[in-house]
Amino acid sequence: MDRTVVVIGGGYGGAAVAKALDEETDVVLIDPKDAFVHAAGALRALVRPDWAGHIFFPYDTLLRRGTVRRERAASVDPGGVTLASGERIGAAHLVLATGSDYPFPAKMDTDLSGEALEHIHEAHAELAAAERVLIAGAGPVGLELAGEIKAVWPGKHVIITDPAGRLVPGFLPEFREELRRQLDALGVELRLGTALAGQPPTGPGRGKSFTVATTDGEEISADIWFRCYGGRTNSDYLADGRVAVRTPQGRVRVTETLNVEGHDHIYALGDITDLAEAKMAGYAMKHAEVVVENILAQVRGGRPTATYRPSPVPSVLLPLGPGGGVGQVPTPDGPALLPASAVSEYKGLDLFTGRFAALFGVARG
Repeated sequence: MDRTVVVIGGGYGGAAVAKALDEETDVVLIDPKDAFVHAAGALRALVRPDWAGHIFFPYDTLLRRGTVRRERAASVDPGGVTLASGERIGAAHLVLATGSDYPFPAKMDTDLSGEALEHIHEAHAELAAAERVLIAGAGPVGLELAGEIKAVWPGKHVIITDPAGRLVPGFLPEFREELRRQLDALGVELRLGTALAGQPPTGPGRGKSFTVATTDGEEISADIWFRCYGGRTNSDYLADGRVAVRTPQGRVRVTETLNVEGHDHIYALGDITDLAEAKMAGYAMKHAEVVVENILAQVRGGRPTATYRPSPVPSVLLPLGPGGGVGQVPTPDGPALLPASAVSEYKGLDLFTGRFAALFGVARG
């Protein structure tokens, strides 16, 4: 029996699937990067470049039996994947885990870890020299970036703009109130209900003083800016429709077993799915558990029975630097608020780097 499982995408969900299936199947993991990038730590790497090495994990320590191909998928058909080089790899099972792109520094803008480190160090130097920092986007990424900046440089003036009239809508009022309280205490200036009328004259992460108009008729002056909005699903290799017809957002419709609709041997997980939930690494890891259980059941001669249903309660751990932040988690009695101390303990102190060091079998201090 063919036990080949091709996992396209070596991010959070894809790496977890490949690792878990390595003992019982013949795993081929395809990713163009030369290392796994722990994106949850990227914002801290920007403000503390001495810490930047913590976010890169070489793929060569991930699998014991399987193989990692540093390639880009060009197309997928029900029987396998064709690489950009023209080579085709057949598979009994396919896992689509290509995730999404997001502006630097939240995600890297290169496939090479060495270049990514250079970009982090360059942006750090520009940020260190800036007195006023503009962040476009008040979602979790923008807020977390503000907290990281303030933890290292409390005296910098940080301004955040967002067209939404409310801070992180969809979460508990108490969550938003506590978040606002901490941001006020840090001295972060929030300008909600407005956006930049045009892009600043310099690129994001480049230091140069400028003044830019906002959509409410005001102006903002800053020395550097970062764009914290505008993620894009990585699914161009599905454009021919042989495996799935993508949604307008480039996502893939999946069943409750996380099968791509119409295919009981093809799975999708993480940001590429059309599941009604936030696109977060934690959810991709939960998807991975379901995919692994179902593929192992099929390899052993059974049927996929594990299911995934998005929680009706949005959850998040949103650190504001190593010691601050606020969280919202589901409980049997409804959503519950987590204080800064709990967010720091669970995530803020090390941003889960220890978990991924264990996954990749490497020692990190």
